[in-house]
Amino acid sequence: MEELAMLRQLIGQLQGLLNLYGSPHPFHLHHQPFLELHHHNNNSNSNDNRWCVLDTNDGSADDYCDLVMDAGNSGSFKMLEPSKPPPSKKSRKERNRGKLPGTTGTTEAMDEEIWKEFPEDLFEAVIARLPIATFFRLRTVCQRWNSLLNSESFSQHCAEIPQTNPWFYTITHENINSGAMYDPSLKKWHHPAISSLPSKRIVLPVASAGGLVCFIDIGHVNFYVCNPLTQSFKELPARSVKVWSRIAVGMTLDRNATNGAYKILWVCRDGEYEVYESLKNSWTRPGGMPSHIKLPLSLNFRSQPVSIDDTVYFMRSDPEGIVSYNMVTGVWNQFIIPAPLHLSDHTLAECSGRIMLVGLLTKNAATCVCIWELQKMTLLWKEVDRMPNIWCLEFYGKHVRMTCLGNKGLLMLSLRSRQMNRLVTYNVRSREWLKVPGCLVPHGRKRQWIACGAAFHPCLTAIA
Repeated sequence: MEELAMLRQLIGQLQGLLNLYGSPHPFHLHHQPFLELHHHNNNSNSNDNRWCVLDTNDGSADDYCDLVMDAGNSGSFKMLEPSKPPPSKKSRKERNRGKLPGTTGTTEAMDEEIWKEFPEDLFEAVIARLPIATFFRLRTVCQRWNSLLNSESFSQHCAEIPQTNPWFYTITHENINSGAMYDPSLKKWHHPAISSLPSKRIVLPVASAGGLVCFIDIGHVNFYVCNPLTQSFKELPARSVKVWSRIAVGMTLDRNATNGAYKILWVCRDGEYEVYESLKNSWTRPGGMPSHIKLPLSLNFRSQPVSIDDTVYFMRSDPEGIVSYNMVTGVWNQFIIPAPLHLSDHTLAECSGRIMLVGLLTKNAATCVCIWELQKMTLLWKEVDRMPNIWCLEFYGKHVRMTCLGNKGLLMLSLRSRQMNRLVTYNVRSREWLKVPGCLVPHGRKRQWIACGAAFHPCLTAIA
């Protein structure tokens, strides 16, 4: 009996080793290689036989030599297969790689009789919630799935999904006529070819609303609207006012329309402006600039305008502050807001109806990226965050320039100097700073420099 107790103690120790080293199936009758324990007792039948696994492939025990143990007349302990040299211990992360919670290693076949009756409306609801990249792979499966973009019911399902973080459509210095899109959820760059955009003109993204991006040629003459995901494209009619000076452009969605209608506003320094309405497909001149707005506007063209509901906000430099235009009421407003000291390369941003400011704060040889929020009661900027100090140390003593490539809740900033080229994102809600992987030339290793860009919310059903 003493020998039997010792044997049982040894089995318990082996079981502890199995649990410690993470054997996926510590006790299983069909696992190989294994140890077999024969327990011979005059008062016992075959029901007393027990099995214990020793998983040599997963580092289940310290001793991997061929083992034969004799426990007198009480039992025998022997290995049925030759052992292998001990592998290194696997971490829990490696053992769980590829496994989902609550799943097993087996794959069950889908019953065709059950799934062929899957309701059509639920099918479209599921597809609408897939990642964008997955949806485009599904489109190649069959004609029915490819036609979902033209389905009105599918569009309704897409409209019910809350907006996630925006994507960024950017233009690079090396390939000015080709865009690069960044998906922050997958941290991946895409290189779409928008064939409808004119190839012999330099066309830049200047504004966006929903899933649409507004482009303008470098001569500030022709306007284009496009959905970068689906290639839905429209060239806008010619403007009724010929303005050769630089213009600022804002864009809003028509909240009263159910068909994704939008409006575009352009305004120049001398106060001339026009509004384009997609429902009418025409430009209109609602009126002149009111007298209380100081002219010339001295617009800060480095700052992208922001759109909140029906109102577009532009930054101006003399006097320092913001001018706004309501697309529905046609009312202009002006707000005198002093800018923070030692500020450069600043631009407006927005998040959940709040107006933000992002810029470079430079004092002596130190430079840092700072975030401010506009206080509605006092009309003053209040600093709410700044880039981590360890990142800012890289800018010390360097002449750094910053460009904002998207200002809708998630900001993308291009920071560059002669010795540096950095892309970072900043999430206004979570106050999280992240570095963006370099944008490489397609099928190459050369890193591209980002010239300009605009943020847009990826939408499969937005029509230009």
